[in-house]
Amino acid sequence: MPTNKNAMSRIAFLDEILSDKNRHYSLDDLTEKCNESLEKIDVAPVTRRCIEYDINYIEYGGAFDAEIERYTHNGRQCLRYKDPSFSIFKKKLSDDEKNLLQEALSTLGQFDGLENFEWLDGFKKSLEIEDRRKIISFSRNPYLKNSNLLGALFNYISNKIVITLIYRLFNAEENKATAIHPYLLKQYNDRWYIIGAAVDDGKILTFALDRIVEVKPLENVEFIEPDDGFYERFDDIIGVTNYAENPVLHIVFWMSDFSKDYVLTKPIHGSQKLISGGKEDVLRGEYPSLTGGKFFSIDCKCNYELIRELTSFGENLLVLSPKEIRDKIFNKICEMKSLYEKVRQ
Repeated sequence: MPTNKNAMSRIAFLDEILSDKNRHYSLDDLTEKCNESLEKIDVAPVTRRCIEYDINYIEYGGAFDAEIERYTHNGRQCLRYKDPSFSIFKKKLSDDEKNLLQEALSTLGQFDGLENFEWLDGFKKSLEIEDRRKIISFSRNPYLKNSNLLGALFNYISNKIVITLIYRLFNAEENKATAIHPYLLKQYNDRWYIIGAAVDDGKILTFALDRIVEVKPLENVEFIEPDDGFYERFDDIIGVTNYAENPVLHIVFWMSDFSKDYVLTKPIHGSQKLISGGKEDVLRGEYPSLTGGKFFSIDCKCNYELIRELTSFGENLLVLSPKEIRDKIFNKICEMKSLYEKVRQ
């Protein structure tokens, strides 16, 4: 699909123009007419080449199967739908479909007001869907530093442009620069991250947006697509940090009666399983002090987010194995206890 930020609005306008059987439009005419419509929704005009790409997508992109006729009128080559009754938006939306689409647009609306996402308003206007009260609300931190970078990074990823990130790590005195092939914007714990492959060695890197100082495009460097296993790498972790050298661990833990139902309905990780039957009996015998509650297991890599998540349940979660995870949490609890003891004195 065309990746320009106003592509959705342009395609909607072009669809209307190409359906006009009473007029004859050349590519220059289509460009002028489309720009007139874009101006009405306060969107900057586009070039003839851009419109040519949009038409190519409508015709060959695989989403619409539009048959566009090219013919000569008064010495000019003109374009229109072969079937004047055809429209990529021919099907009338039902009330349920309108409600669902409106809610989807409202979800995207969390980016309202951000640079490079202005096309959302134009798309909403072009569909002529009435505004209504919000039904679904997603967590959003309006004070998050550098959230304005989302739009720019979104476009770099969409347009497959290699970028250089100028960033500063916590407690670092100087900025660092790293060139990456940007692949994914991911949110975790109300914080945004960009994930991509380093240009120099292909290593997958993760950067928090609030640590980025500047983003520069490297248009002379060829973009390399992510490998087939890129998105699967998130299956083995909690959060965004994936250390390639870390193995996937089978982690067994006990949850108290107070929290077991919470974890049953909201798993800590996608691999979570309830331990029951003979395996539960073995654990009951091995840990007789753990009365009530339930035993669970997850299979994931160790990272900061995993330890924080397990620790966040306090006394209601006890890691039983492996020892390395149990010791990490034990040491963290000891450090917390030491700090609290100092302030209580």
